[in-house]
Amino acid sequence: MQLIALAQAGYDINSDILKTEIDNENIKSPVMEGLDALAAKTESSTINAQIDAFGTAQPQPLPPNQWGASKSVKKLPLNAVTSIIDGLKKLYVERLKPLEVTYRFNDFVSPLLTNSDFDAKPMVMLLGQYSTGKTTFIKHLLRCEYPGAHIGPEPTTDRFVVVMSGSDERSIPGNTVAVDASMPFSGLSTFGGSFLSKFQCSQMPHPLLDEITFVDTPGVLSGEKQRTQRSYDFTGVISWFAAKCDLILLLFDPHKLDISDEFKRVIASLRGHDDKIRVVLNKADQIDTQQVRKSFNDKPINKGFVGPLGQDLFEKEQNDLLADLVDIPRKACDSRINEFVKRARSAKIHAYIISHLKMEMPAMMGKAKAQQRLIDNLEDEFKKVQREFHLPAGDFPNVEHFREILSGYSIDKFEKLKPKMIQAVDDMLGYEIPELLKKFRNPYD
Repeated sequence: MQLIALAQAGYDINSDILKTEIDNENIKSPVMEGLDALAAKTESSTINAQIDAFGTAQPQPLPPNQWGASKSVKKLPLNAVTSIIDGLKKLYVERLKPLEVTYRFNDFVSPLLTNSDFDAKPMVMLLGQYSTGKTTFIKHLLRCEYPGAHIGPEPTTDRFVVVMSGSDERSIPGNTVAVDASMPFSGLSTFGGSFLSKFQCSQMPHPLLDEITFVDTPGVLSGEKQRTQRSYDFTGVISWFAAKCDLILLLFDPHKLDISDEFKRVIASLRGHDDKIRVVLNKADQIDTQQVRKSFNDKPINKGFVGPLGQDLFEKEQNDLLADLVDIPRKACDSRINEFVKRARSAKIHAYIISHLKMEMPAMMGKAKAQQRLIDNLEDEFKKVQREFHLPAGDFPNVEHFREILSGYSIDKFEKLKPKMIQAVDDMLGYEIPELLKKFRNPYD
């Protein structure tokens, strides 16, 4: 401070200044001007430099007491988002994605989400064995042909076809669709080129497709040969689409109600999406009442039942199904929130499992034997995690599928449990999402 005072008094500052005789009585205290302005300027530049992962400026967080939440993490400010979907995007990047990356959720369960996953239109997937009318059903709703549609008594749809809105009619190959950032299908790249060669997108201008996207699937054939000849994970692809879709239609033909082994596996892969499933007995208008009863295992009809069994019943059922389809866009926002919450809970359980397996590994010797023991007794390890963290058994992943993926990893390389990450997701589920719903209304209301 003495040197600053001497410099302000007009003295030359050099190595001999302190040896010089100075009249200290005439030296005034140093004046520090401009520090407040400099501090304000620095703070402003710091705020402007905080750019989030989606390229928008990140305002300062609101005080924790405005959220009524714990002080474990900084809460997402409501003035930083413009809609419910925008809020979910930011919550995913700041809260959920770090947990997924740390514990390899994308390798075991589902690929990481992108902007297009949140912005995608509602999807309806049609499943069924061959020649149950899946493609015809889509054509009936559109009232016209769409690019790539083939109909016949034999298995004609041998690929997954996404029918969506576009400026002109065209078919886009699967490899191109998977790398298009504007489409929500980049996660399908994990199933390899063999699947992508059996995947395509059909685009056409249509008012219905402006609201809904349809997913036509290959007809499931009988016999083990069908499964072994596939060069990709068919049930895995179905499971991926099921998580993305808002409605799943299971179509059956009353003339051939037998369910093949592969179709049983497909239905089993829909576990956790029961609320989305609608069972459609297609071509039911081509059979009489007696055959309808046989279609339902010949169960006797209640004697007190006086309602119609003919055309009136079919029309009422058809109207109910069409009402569900019409209601999809209005429920799309709720569906996004529902799937986001399910994903967050699944990611938490996955983190608990991975960190538990890591803690069961020895520090030095016998790692290979310990890993094999954990893989062989994986179901018991799941039960330990369930008891320790008081988790519902129904939320745990399929043991066999998890074991198959786990065998390709070194458990010793996994991360230990990070409570702050878990707390961030808990706060997101308990406070930030409810606050988001209070702030913004459903855009379709």
